[in-house]
Amino acid sequence: MRGWWREMAGLVLPGSCGGCGRPRTALCPSCEVELTGAARRVRPAPEPPGLPVVFAAAAYEGAARAVLLAHKERGALALAGPLGTALAGAVAAAAGGRGGLGDRPLLLVPVPSSRRSVRARGHDPTRRIALAAAGRLRRTGRVARVLPVLRQRREVADQAGLGARGRRANLGGALEVSAAGLGPLGEAVRAGARVVLVDDLMTTGASLAEAARALAAAGRGLRSVPRVHRPFMSPGLLDRPKGVPAGGVTEGEFEQAAAAVVASSPSSFEINRNSWGTCVVAGGER
Repeated sequence: MRGWWREMAGLVLPGSCGGCGRPRTALCPSCEVELTGAARRVRPAPEPPGLPVVFAAAAYEGAARAVLLAHKERGALALAGPLGTALAGAVAAAAGGRGGLGDRPLLLVPVPSSRRSVRARGHDPTRRIALAAAGRLRRTGRVARVLPVLRQRREVADQAGLGARGRRANLGGALEVSAAGLGPLGEAVRAGARVVLVDDLMTTGASLAEAARALAAAGRGLRSVPRVHRPFMSPGLLDRPKGVPAGGVTEGEFEQAAAAVVASSPSSFEINRNSWGTCVVAGGER
């Protein structure tokens, strides 16, 4: 009932800008510009092992922070559209930067929220934003869909108040690809889809690193067939699967999932600003 009421209220009742509070608009033009800037790469410090390359649309401050909180915690569901537009830009940047593969189908895999938080909020904010992002990508001519195959295999503590080390310990081994998701995931990958992990916010990167680990574990189960596209394996893992003849798998077929978020910690921007060869962007995690 709570989710239904929020849906109706978001469509019917007049509101104010989620970024600055300007009346009678869900998001004013100036806040929209701040939210949907050019997506670039971000890196937390310290960077957790296994973190994929992450792109984001904005720093987690100002209008971007206010809009994300309004959507996630206060049920301002109309903001899913502009947040999805921001995420779509980050997804396109994350998927298009390797080897001219920017026209491949895109498979958006959301980092899952706990059932407890979904019940408390009355909606799943990351999945809602991911669906809006996929719709935006399709309107620009990209083939894109959302495949929510990740799930929590055990309870995790609330991340608020935990540092980088605490978050890694809290989330280590917590995610897995559901049994029902293995088939659709494998079919999409073999059809050439580019897997992009998506989240609303990245702080330490622990959630995205754990999500990438869970996908890699699933990917190892898909690699026993010669010439199979192996999407979740890092280029450094050049071991040949048992039963696959020499030459049956090439380095180009090893591919780690990319990642995209709406916003990232401002410190990620400072790191990128001072690092040679990297761009400045914001990323996302729970």
